[in-house]
Amino acid sequence: MFPLTPPVVKRLLGWKKGPEGSSAAEDKWSEKAVKSLVKKLKKSGALEELEKAISSQNSHTKCVTIPRVKPNENVINGQYRKGLPHVVYCRLWRWPQLQSQHELKPVDHCEYAYQLKKDEVCINPYHYNKIDSPALPPILVPRSLDGEVRAPPPYTDYHAPHHQPHHQPHQPHPPHQQHQHQQHQPHHDHTDAVMQAGVVGVGAHSAMYLEATLAQHVPGNTTVHVSSSTVETPPPGYISEDGDPMDHNDNMNLTRLSPSPVALATEAAPVLYHEPAFWCSISYYELNTRVGETFHASQPSITVDGFTDPSNSERFCLGLLSNVNRNEVVEQTRRHIGKGVRLYYIGGEVFAECLSDSSIFVQSPNCNQRYGWHPATVCKIPPGCNLKIFNNQEFAALLSQSVSQGFEAVFQLTRMCTIRMSFVKGWGAEYRRQTVTSTPCWIELHLNGPLQWLDRVLTQMGSPRLPCSSMS
Repeated sequence: MFPLTPPVVKRLLGWKKGPEGSSAAEDKWSEKAVKSLVKKLKKSGALEELEKAISSQNSHTKCVTIPRVKPNENVINGQYRKGLPHVVYCRLWRWPQLQSQHELKPVDHCEYAYQLKKDEVCINPYHYNKIDSPALPPILVPRSLDGEVRAPPPYTDYHAPHHQPHHQPHQPHPPHQQHQHQQHQPHHDHTDAVMQAGVVGVGAHSAMYLEATLAQHVPGNTTVHVSSSTVETPPPGYISEDGDPMDHNDNMNLTRLSPSPVALATEAAPVLYHEPAFWCSISYYELNTRVGETFHASQPSITVDGFTDPSNSERFCLGLLSNVNRNEVVEQTRRHIGKGVRLYYIGGEVFAECLSDSSIFVQSPNCNQRYGWHPATVCKIPPGCNLKIFNNQEFAALLSQSVSQGFEAVFQLTRMCTIRMSFVKGWGAEYRRQTVTSTPCWIELHLNGPLQWLDRVLTQMGSPRLPCSSMS
């Protein structure tokens, strides 16, 4: 303990959670964090309430509030450290391994929870609960097929505006419906973090921007812009996981999947989801060339940045990587990557947060399916914003439905397990660069858990029913 530490600070540090023998630097920062908090709470008289909450571990204590700070920033005695205050103090006194605000859910009676976006925010660690990963149901795969698998439902053209279903509540309007409402669609708040959208311009080849507010996951009035297209075939920016352009004749309608009856044996083999040691693998590309080794992510929170740390399991630093064929455009783009993007894997969901001073651009088929967008839609995430780019529960539902439609339907879900992101420069129908391989700097994520789950399901299903020959 440092000299002249006030007794109240000593008491609060005595309740700190975490392993014994933490580093001196960590102890020093913890003391500064507590001292800073004590100084703020003395003015409001909430110090006793904080001590009461921590000592009794009682959630039915009062809110303990401090002024709201800027998103993603916590400055304590001149020391910069990532983390919102309520996350910092929940980590200090309850969950040492806590990574971000996405892991926390406020108790119902908290009047100043972070998610409420008030000028004061509650930092009472017992006014928040940790969100646990929900268990994924097993996929039931028939042990043998005694009859024919029915064909999937009649194909509904994913891209045709006149075939789009009427929008559901809490879901963005389909593109063709947006223009007639754009004069009457101010930003609204939804508590379930669903994007709201209002189109600035609509047309088969015109720019189309969906201004999306992520109600609980994006700070303040920040927006996420979504670039898409209403043409009849997928934009040329969409490339499947094996590098081939998407076949626009594919009859896999990801938004209209519904289970079809199948004549099968009475027994079905359950295929369980297993969490892998590395939740994702990340490859870095410059134009159409892969650069460096694949990064395997074991930590639930990682950053991909433009700096040079060579051996950090929480960072994939692109500044170290060399490429003899690197041109001037790539060099300039690399200089603007900066703090890059933070990726969270929390509670069975993956989030991307833009830490850079320049936007990042994300193509996530899972995210696009959630909002009824074309699978090739590219989302622009401005600095300070974040977006949910994958959800295990949604994927599990699609996988379960696809099993009844046969091997090919399940295999096509591999596309949903690949996510592409470009730094600084966008691509797609609204940009000069039409394909992701035309962007100077980009990364590709492979989600290992869903991919391995798919592999086990496909192995259980056996080979596809369609014959394959030298003439096919």
